Amino acid sequence: MTFEEQIERKQAVRREVRSRIKELSAEAREAAAREIFGRVESTEIFGSARCVAVFAAMRDEVPTSETLDRWLSVGKRVVVPRVEGEVMRFYDYSPERMHSGAYGIAEPMGGDECDVADIDLIIVPARAFTVEGVRLGRGGGFYDKYMSLPGFRAHKIGIAFGCQIFDSLPTDKHDILVDEVIFSR
Repeated sequence: MTFEEQIERKQAVRREVRSRIKELSAEAREAAAREIFGRVESTEIFGSARCVAVFAAMRDEVPTSETLDRWLSVGKRVVVPRVEGEVMRFYDYSPERMHSGAYGIAEPMGGDECDVADIDLIIVPARAFTVEGVRLGRGGGFYDKYMSLPGFRAHKIGIAFGCQIFDSLPTDKHDILVDEVIFSR
């Protein structure tokens, strides 16, 4: 596959996923989030994790707001990303410090930056996944760059609606796979 064909295939998958997610009702998205995060919480890695990185969901992603608050209330250090120019960093989550940041995504305002080596578990979004852990993001490469940082050691769990799972996806050599994918049935 040529570079141009690969770019077009990625764009086609992103369009297809956008269309599939639009078909899901708000109730279906919330039910999927409960299922997905219930399964994450039952993993051994979640049980032992002291610091968990979670994204603040956009409207077309698995909802995370209830989970962020719940995990904070059970004593986990919860960190969320903030895009700063071309890089993404994680900061301690506090509901009252969240505001609309880069790309209209809720981000932490202020707070303590989390050292990359402190994260035990990272919950990773994507436009699409394979069950083997291949992920297709939105195209900015923020998670690939972050998960490539020296000292990064976190277990990577990709989360998705069932409609975001594909048999195969185009990949580049810099794409970072997740260790496991948890998706709604």
